[in-house]
Amino acid sequence: MSLITVLILFPLAASIMVYLVRAENIRNTIVRVGAVITAGLTLVTAIAYFNDGLQLSAHGTEFIDICMMVVEVCLAVYIIVTGIREKKYLLSLFSIAQIILILWFEFTWKEGIEVQTGIILDKLSSVMILIIGVIGSLICIYAVGYMKSYHVHHTEVKERKSFFFAVLFLFLAAMFGLVLSNNLMWIYFCWEITTFCSYLLIGYTKTEEARNNSLLALTINVGGGLAFACAIVMIGMNFHTLELSDFIAMQPEALVLVPVFLLCLAALTKSAQLPFSAWLLGAMVAPTPSSALLHSATMVKAGVYLIIRLAPLLGETVVGRIITLVGAVTFLACSLIAISQRDAKKVLAYSTIANLGLIVICASVGTQESIWAAILLVIFHAVSKSLLFLSVGSIENQIGSRNVEKMDILMNVSRKLAVCMIIGISGMFLAPFGMLISKWVAMKSFIDSRNMIIVVILSYGSAATLFYWGKWIGKLVSNGQPKVDEPHGGLYKDEKVPIFIHAVIVLLSCLAYPIISKYAIVPYLESTFGISASTPIGTGDQILMVLMFVMICLLILVPLGYVPSNVRSKRRITPIYMAGENAGDNENFIAATGIKRKSEMSNWYMEGIFGNKNLMLLSNIISIVLLCIGVLLLIGRWA
Repeated sequence: MSLITVLILFPLAASIMVYLVRAENIRNTIVRVGAVITAGLTLVTAIAYFNDGLQLSAHGTEFIDICMMVVEVCLAVYIIVTGIREKKYLLSLFSIAQIILILWFEFTWKEGIEVQTGIILDKLSSVMILIIGVIGSLICIYAVGYMKSYHVHHTEVKERKSFFFAVLFLFLAAMFGLVLSNNLMWIYFCWEITTFCSYLLIGYTKTEEARNNSLLALTINVGGGLAFACAIVMIGMNFHTLELSDFIAMQPEALVLVPVFLLCLAALTKSAQLPFSAWLLGAMVAPTPSSALLHSATMVKAGVYLIIRLAPLLGETVVGRIITLVGAVTFLACSLIAISQRDAKKVLAYSTIANLGLIVICASVGTQESIWAAILLVIFHAVSKSLLFLSVGSIENQIGSRNVEKMDILMNVSRKLAVCMIIGISGMFLAPFGMLISKWVAMKSFIDSRNMIIVVILSYGSAATLFYWGKWIGKLVSNGQPKVDEPHGGLYKDEKVPIFIHAVIVLLSCLAYPIISKYAIVPYLESTFGISASTPIGTGDQILMVLMFVMICLLILVPLGYVPSNVRSKRRITPIYMAGENAGDNENFIAATGIKRKSEMSNWYMEGIFGNKNLMLLSNIISIVLLCIGVLLLIGRWA
């Protein structure tokens, strides 16, 4: 049995074991050990095949194909019945069309198509399995501690931890299969499994809101799956191949661009781009580990991963231009809407959609520079945003709220958690972290490719990014005083360790990007485009390297500012001065007229300008119009 097979099947086996074991201590041990082994297998696999890559033949895989087909049929039946029972008839219609199309193709055209290479492990898939395996495993360990606190604070939710952990491991197995497969039918199967896992986790609490949001996510993503299925059928019928590598190597002619557009449409739904973003916003009702794993770090990356793969067929084509504009609208709109959000998970959700939009732009522009930026954005966004989601989950359990305005007390509740949160936010928008470097290269690539409208959009969207991250980090360092009688529980070790490791990874990423570029991204670009490639930011630029070194030194010194300097101090903490007589609770003051008033300090959120209602409808309409224009242009070229 090959190492690749073990990598895919081990999380599946762990999922089954976790689901069957009900004793909490034994189950938690299985989760921890399973996560560590999964991370270890990921590292061993990446190291073993990193230099030369790996291609596995698809011969003798008939049994695998049959098993996948049986699972697809069972899944379709479940979704169809669920749609009818919940009166979500569009969901049932999508699933019926999807399974009929796939079964018809399976028993007709597919019989004459031979797949030579079923698995490909190259530089890009190596990067993806490292994100999935390492970040995913840390999130699984974190979930052990988080779910203990979660059910203490949510006593109304039925405890289904075995089910929750099992779905997390099932998802990891599906994601490994998705990024390693070269057979489009296998990619499609894993694609649908990730959709189903998302549906199960969003509906974990079984509340009406959770149920409705999970059904919305399922409907949108099954619709994207239908587009994927149509693309597979068109590729198989017109080109007699089901290998993604063969399809990418074709010339971007009209007959090729139609399935490319369908695959990009599926990718847009999976990555929650406008007008399909509603499902990801609704997914925030799920427990935080699922938000970190599926809806920020990995699952939503499946869509942008597919667009990066398709990049050679995009660029200046009709499809490339349309997908670029959709990503641009998404990036700008969601960056602006994030300004108006007070709920930390909503800020993370909108910023996730926005950054995915930026990755879509980079991938669809299709130049070597822009793809370089896209891959780096995938890596650094996954690391930083996962840290932020985990931190927010623990903060909610600590202070009982996700409101950014209430996080000014965090320094006095959990200084280490506050510092980790600051590191995560810094990783999203400050130098010398990879996100800012990637945006720098993205800007340069857009200018070089003469996409001046995108340059303007990137400028304004990045300015909005600075605004909402700056507000949040300002609250964290403002050092408010918590109430004396306000209970604050401690963090479990299962939460502390993954958060700390995440923070270390974010810091190390400052030094890692030249290595990642030289040994992973540049070789991938050279193999994809068949010409030499180089790092867009030259390591020979001495001034740049000196500035980077200085910023890294400052970055190391920053956490020292949060070390308690008054451990042995006898200084007395005095009440807050409120420009009036303090009422004694540090929250209210006696005004000039003798009336007791509440003292409030708040950031500026500008809900009336950048609120969801004001921007989302307009942005969705623009995105729909752009996609319709793309369809009409493709029909015109095909005709």
